[in-house]
Amino acid sequence: MAEATVLIPAFNEEATIAQVVRVAREAGFPVVVADDGSKDETARRAEEAGAEVVRLGENRGKGGAIAEGLKAVRTPFVLLLDADLLGLKLEHLHALLEPVARGEAEMTVGLFRGGRLSTDLAMRLTPFLSGQRAVATEALKGVPGLEKARYDLELLLTRHAKARGWRVRYLPLPGVSQVMKEEKRGLLPGFLHRLRMYGELLRYRLRGW
Repeated sequence: MAEATVLIPAFNEEATIAQVVRVAREAGFPVVVADDGSKDETARRAEEAGAEVVRLGENRGKGGAIAEGLKAVRTPFVLLLDADLLGLKLEHLHALLEPVARGEAEMTVGLFRGGRLSTDLAMRLTPFLSGQRAVATEALKGVPGLEKARYDLELLLTRHAKARGWRVRYLPLPGVSQVMKEEKRGLLPGFLHRLRMYGELLRYRLRGW
């Protein structure tokens, strides 16, 4: 039995989801895709690539999708991945999992390195916003407010880890990047979506202060 399940929250990611699923399956992990109310072919392409798909009837945000997807996880550990990754390889997944599985850290966070300049720069400025993580399944289920988190999910996990005294290890993911929102949605819609995301992150941080 596999030690970990790869859990991928996805919303309208038909262009990239299959490749991410295939890499995870090739690495030997079961894959659960939480389809967060997608209107495209995300669910079908994920299933064809070998994932179990949990369908949400409406968009609930990243935290809501992960909370729902966790109900299908049967392994002691879970690997969280974004659905729009580029350059992902088997060794990246094993590198994320090993410190947690060996009891050397409660959570690992993967950082883009050497993939694309735009995503490398964003990760250097805000490493705590990375969506590529490994954590014990029960620990993730126990994060308060998980099901309500949207753009602020990674901040929620980072803050929870700090409050609980978790050992968190940041690890490079050489050659990995992701599709920018401006590429997926078009320049102006993507930019406006990014502004909304940053606005929610700012509100979350202000609540924390």
